[in-house]
Amino acid sequence: MEETGKPHSAQASRKKGAVPVSGADAMTESLRQEGVDTVFGIPGAAIAPFYDSLSRSGIRHILTRTEQGAGHAANGYARIKGRPGVCIATSGPGATNLFTALATAYSDSIPLVAITGQVDSGLLGRDVFQEVDTTGAAEPFTKYTYLVKSAGEIGRVFREAFHIASTGRMGPVLIDVPVDVQREMAAFRRPSAVAIRGYKPKTEGHPLQIRKVAQAIGRAKRPVLCCGGGILLSDARQEVLRLCEAVSMPVVTTLMGIGSVPPDHPLHLGMVGISGHRRANYAVEHSDLLIIVGARVGDRAIAAEKEPGEGRTVVHIDIDTAEIGKNLGTAIPIVGDAARVLCQLADIGPSGSWPDWLEELRRLPGQTAAPGADGPYVRPDAFVAMLCGKLPDDGIYIADVGQNQIWSARNYSGRGRFLTTGGMGTMGYSIPAALGAKLAAPDKTVVAACGDGAFQMTMNELASIRQHGAPVKLVVFRNRTLGLVREIQHVDYGAAGFAVDLTGSPDIGRIAAAYDIPHGRASGLAQAEALVEEMLGGDGPYILELDIDPEEMTV
Repeated sequence: MEETGKPHSAQASRKKGAVPVSGADAMTESLRQEGVDTVFGIPGAAIAPFYDSLSRSGIRHILTRTEQGAGHAANGYARIKGRPGVCIATSGPGATNLFTALATAYSDSIPLVAITGQVDSGLLGRDVFQEVDTTGAAEPFTKYTYLVKSAGEIGRVFREAFHIASTGRMGPVLIDVPVDVQREMAAFRRPSAVAIRGYKPKTEGHPLQIRKVAQAIGRAKRPVLCCGGGILLSDARQEVLRLCEAVSMPVVTTLMGIGSVPPDHPLHLGMVGISGHRRANYAVEHSDLLIIVGARVGDRAIAAEKEPGEGRTVVHIDIDTAEIGKNLGTAIPIVGDAARVLCQLADIGPSGSWPDWLEELRRLPGQTAAPGADGPYVRPDAFVAMLCGKLPDDGIYIADVGQNQIWSARNYSGRGRFLTTGGMGTMGYSIPAALGAKLAAPDKTVVAACGDGAFQMTMNELASIRQHGAPVKLVVFRNRTLGLVREIQHVDYGAAGFAVDLTGSPDIGRIAAAYDIPHGRASGLAQAEALVEEMLGGDGPYILELDIDPEEMTV
């Protein structure tokens, strides 16, 4: 393979061969050549040689308080930076603690490269201290895994890992490196190009299928375009507007697709799904042409009660062949990158007219936040609407999982980025993800919203926020219960609530003080609004605690 790298530990190369370097130095140089400037992780014995090299590399290392936090922080970083995030863990429990974050990224197609230490390769399979089959255990929820067997292959493995993570359907790739391989000396060689047999992601849509979509648009009377998270991952927002504005086609988004179109755009109908907006769900239900782009069509998004030929033609555009038609019968499948396919379609110049359909949708009531009471509780829907009105246009809003996610998604009206975890629905995502997002975009306002249950799952990452100077603004919807589970128990089982009472939870104000973070608490919308201005006006981190009625539901 062609030698292209110059490890920092040996800045010169010889024509007849590269200067031998340690596997750890090869790992560090691989990161540098991939343009990595920030990594998240926790050291340990099995990854110590790599950390020793990393300490001299100039790459910024963010010490999180759990490995799961490192993975979620890398997730938030990747989504804002637009390139793979990097997280690091040691062997055994370090690696297994990382798995939830990898599964979260895998479900939402977020590009990560996870680096884990492993026991000495001569001891593999002998159940030695902190040994676990990391690659085997992680295989179901990673895009690919590598167990590195020699230092000489590190340059190739890292090159391939970043390529796999960031192409096709993006996702996490894991590299497991035994500690003796990190110490081993070998020539560092990084291939100038990646050639992986059988891995050729397709980006261009098939021209014949593109023409079929254009023809279907011309025949349609009630078309709808549904945008999923793939629109944001492929940076296809301008292509969406170009197509929809050319033919006046209404647009809906999935939970992960929020932000695909400006919230106040006249063609935007809102979010679809069981927690979505009435107008958006009505449009999908009554459409005769449904064009789905970059969405998995999960069970919480679009019902499959209509199959093609029963009054609706379904077009599914996705980078992943396996997702097309998996959950919803598809008449016109197109495999390709969302931005490229939408551009191809717009270039054809499809035409259509449906004034009656647009007028029918306009007559439906829109989504409006309920007025907020002055106390003793804050109405969460009204609060989110108010908060979004005060965020900068490029602000980043990160929602956790539970009732706070539904209130946030329904009422979000910001023009910046909206991040959450939709596929895995991992509680505790928002705080570490906000840390990563803020470090990726230090000039942008980052607000994380969570419930008091999710807050307690990753509140230890407040130490990481303080240590690394990330002025994240955190909003805690405190109702002293696992609210969404309680709501499900009440609605579906007629139960008053079992195993959801959060009595014994810490005083959030004292927690904030322990981390030397300013704190405010509101029991009414007017009070909350004043504290939001205080929170957004400050330069450092802030925790805003909202008293929410325990009886408040999302339905």
